[in-house]
Amino acid sequence: MADEVKLYRTWSSPFGLRIVWALHIKGIEYDTIFEDLSNKSPELLQYNPVHKKIPILVHKGKPVCESLVILEYIDETWKEVPLLPQDPYQKAMARFWAKFGEDKLLPSVWSVFSGKGVEEKKEALVPAVQNLQHLEEQLKDNKFFGGEKIGYLDILFGWLPYLLDVFEEVIDLKLFDAAKFPLLSAWMKNFNDDPAIKPHYPPRDKLVTKFQLLHEKYQTGN
Repeated sequence: MADEVKLYRTWSSPFGLRIVWALHIKGIEYDTIFEDLSNKSPELLQYNPVHKKIPILVHKGKPVCESLVILEYIDETWKEVPLLPQDPYQKAMARFWAKFGEDKLLPSVWSVFSGKGVEEKKEALVPAVQNLQHLEEQLKDNKFFGGEKIGYLDILFGWLPYLLDVFEEVIDLKLFDAAKFPLLSAWMKNFNDDPAIKPHYPPRDKLVTKFQLLHEKYQTGN
């Protein structure tokens, strides 16, 4: 199986990590090819000539690009341990919240991180907190977004449990208040505790260093 499935990603990308988690939850063997995005390989450019980005899943020689597309491909190809709901309405709702995550939540948190100066960051924090509140309301006392097992939306929002903490350290500003978001806080712990998840987190010290350098560039405009 490993020679049939290859994953092109970087060591730190949360988008590539989504695919790692999905493959491990499904029990799929695969080979990892780590890319240096400052010196992209011929294979990356060949497999994703449109966006020239990772992650890329190559299955039986055929590339699939974009993390959400890859997740659905994995779910439809290996049907054991489904990630998406089987009910059409619930599946549509999962896709709706996935779009919310990509179009609203992630950009709003990134705006806090990349904001220049404390006041700009605090201003950006308002919509970010509002978006986190929307997620809090979706959990509805469930262990995970889809119920009792990790699924599509948990994987999609899986950057929250480990990157929010890194961002807070780098920018010296509280992004997540567990007291305000008890359901999200419990979800983060449950997600972290799953054996398919935490072992694959990037080293935290390396993440802090990476984002410190990136944050300095945003602050200085260089």
